[in-house]
Amino acid sequence: MNTTNHFPLRHAEKIAFVTGGSRGIGAAIVRRLASEGATVAFTYQRSADEAQSLVQEIAAAGGKALALQADAADANALTGAIGKVAAQFGRLDILVNNAGVLLMGAIDDFSLADFDQTVAVNVRAVFVAIKAAVPHMSEGGRIINIGSTNAHRMPFAGAAAYAMSKSALSGLTQGLSRDLGPRGITINNVEPGPVATDMNPPTGDFAAVMHGLMALPRHGSGEEVAGMVAYLASSEAAFVTGAGLKIDGGFAA
Repeated sequence: MNTTNHFPLRHAEKIAFVTGGSRGIGAAIVRRLASEGATVAFTYQRSADEAQSLVQEIAAAGGKALALQADAADANALTGAIGKVAAQFGRLDILVNNAGVLLMGAIDDFSLADFDQTVAVNVRAVFVAIKAAVPHMSEGGRIINIGSTNAHRMPFAGAAAYAMSKSALSGLTQGLSRDLGPRGITINNVEPGPVATDMNPPTGDFAAVMHGLMALPRHGSGEEVAGMVAYLASSEAAFVTGAGLKIDGGFAA
């Protein structure tokens, strides 16, 4: 498969599973892992057209991808999707927990339902996916959670629940590194700052405010985040576990 990165076959013959992989950062991760030789299964919730388009794009470039509909908040659906992929390919080598939600509101207006949805997708689903994937992993397995720099700095009102959920991933990652280390499986937390996506465009007043808080005054790209994920998923990162790695342009510096 043709690729512009420097590691075209770094993940050859590996089986990867990415949650929330049809758009944005997730799609960039799917593309990057596939470009390095992995067979990549990914979930989507409602973006069926985008998911199938991504599968076709990767196939046209000589890669392998598989899209599965599964709501990350539905533990049975997520567990079933991971089990299906593991049964089809015989194992899992890489799990990337990318699916997430950002629900905002002042404490007076933020509903308990929104709080529960935030925890269900951003925290509980990560635990569910890891619990489902680990029995299908062997030594050398890689788990990468997509957290947020907002776990360390939340300079705006109305996003307390989101910041809390991403902070929870830090503790989960550190704790599970102790559980999984004896099995030779690593787990790490990638913490992006502002990244250019359809939902977070790099222009406009709010973008300018964020850039004013950063050492590098720009949005990052999904491809930059995907590059860090690809490294953590590789054999080069065999001694990296329980870590939180910011890729935020100095947002939390």
